[in-house]
Amino acid sequence: MDWSLPAGEELVAGVDEVGRGPLCGAVVTAAVILDPARPIEGLNDSKKLTEARREALFPLIQERALAWCIARAEVEEIDRLNILHATMLAMQRAVAGLQIRPDLVLVDGNRCPALPMRSEPVIKGDSRVPAIAAASILAKVARDREMQELDKQYPGYGIAGHKGYPTPIHLAALRELGATPIHRRSFAPVRRALEQ
Repeated sequence: MDWSLPAGEELVAGVDEVGRGPLCGAVVTAAVILDPARPIEGLNDSKKLTEARREALFPLIQERALAWCIARAEVEEIDRLNILHATMLAMQRAVAGLQIRPDLVLVDGNRCPALPMRSEPVIKGDSRVPAIAAASILAKVARDREMQELDKQYPGYGIAGHKGYPTPIHLAALRELGATPIHRRSFAPVRRALEQ
């Protein structure tokens, strides 16, 4: 992973999201500006790290980064705007929440939200750009923790295990128990469960 700039050059923020595919819960984004003077070993795409490793890196990123922000778009916004637009909104919120304004924002994927500074999408950015990897870890840990809490509020769906993704267990629970207030009504499996 080498996307680094010479010292004293631009301040680069990495942005990533977690939770576009699940049937329930918010979509969570993070923006991170890493400090070249305080490198963090082991940054990688959050999906390629164990849960224990992500949990260990989470406070390190918060402690060593020059700036970071975790943001979100709620279920109601996802249903109103659609998941893509809600994700872009959550990314805008993450960048706006940074204590330091970056010169450049690198966004994981193939598109960027409208931002007041230069931005570029980076395909597979979470495994190529350390700042995006750091953002992916913050977003994933934050959302996973939230899913564990929601599992206690809405037992029977197995949310702590599948994190809201459309697994066979989740789909069966939707059919049997119906949709909860945290389910995304604009997603087809949820809509079908509500129509039954």
